[in-house]
Amino acid sequence: MASFMRHEAEEVPQVVERLVWENEPEVKGLAAFLRRRPPALVLTVARGSSDHAALFAKYLLEARLEWPVLSLAPSVLTLYRARPRPPYPALLLAYSQSGESPDLLEAVRAYREKGVLTVALVNREESPLAQAAEVVLPLHAGEERAVAATKSFLAMLAATVHLLAHTLEDPKLRQALPALPEALSRALAPQGDLGYLEEAESLFVLGRGFTFPVVLEAALKLKEVAALHAEGLSLAEFLHGPQALLEEGFPVLALAQKDEALEETLRTLEGLRAKGAHLLVLSPEPDALALAQTPLALPVALGPELTPLLLIQAFYPLAEALARARGQDPDRPRHLRKVTRTR
Repeated sequence: MASFMRHEAEEVPQVVERLVWENEPEVKGLAAFLRRRPPALVLTVARGSSDHAALFAKYLLEARLEWPVLSLAPSVLTLYRARPRPPYPALLLAYSQSGESPDLLEAVRAYREKGVLTVALVNREESPLAQAAEVVLPLHAGEERAVAATKSFLAMLAATVHLLAHTLEDPKLRQALPALPEALSRALAPQGDLGYLEEAESLFVLGRGFTFPVVLEAALKLKEVAALHAEGLSLAEFLHGPQALLEEGFPVLALAQKDEALEETLRTLEGLRAKGAHLLVLSPEPDALALAQTPLALPVALGPELTPLLLIQAFYPLAEALARARGQDPDRPRHLRKVTRTR
């Protein structure tokens, strides 16, 4: 019987199609406001998978809009009781599936009181986080029964690109959004598998630029559902020390796409293979796949802002199958609950 995790990954295309349709008026209005009054600083606040979505926003907003983006450390507010003063105007993006974690709520309330425009990208429209924020962009993902987030995470990424497309007024990106649901469906059938990791004890998951946030998400999913220690790192950071752990056959999973980071990614992966790493490469790019002992071919690609969504969508069935092969229940990771409340 298929897992909830697999079923929910299969629902992603419909979720994204619904999100873009339902949120269009609110997103257009918010984007127009932000063009008139661009933020001097964008703040993000999130936990877990949602924080990886927030990091994706950082890459997109800094690279395409040149807005500086800073991730808040919630404990600065909740434990140290400090209230850093943002410049004016500022924007805060809060990402959450449940909208219930007290630390996120406190951050949104504190910065809204300071005059910061607060936007909640949240799955539960009736949640405390949605009530606390000035603007709500619902994720429209519906209930997630698997503990590990899939469709809510991809909805966060899609909502971020949706907002970027309208704020940037990029016709090419806006025209690509309607093609995203079909591409997400095709991405569920990557070529290859993660069989090399069935007996593994540890691995690195690596990427660069726009793929780095989904690298972190892939590493988290391997920990959660496959009970496999996986460390997600930027390819650049990996060279600043962690590569010392490489030995013959050590597994390295890399995610690569065609963008400004591809040339450097290929050069780095070639060097890692020469150092003995066993490369598993998830990519639509033939040059990247050619470097791998375990190629994982993504059958579809879009532009650089959207292909990261396809990469993580393709990864979900691979991770689900690996969890089963390792004797794990992908829907019920040890020690985890669907809603985690932290301060």
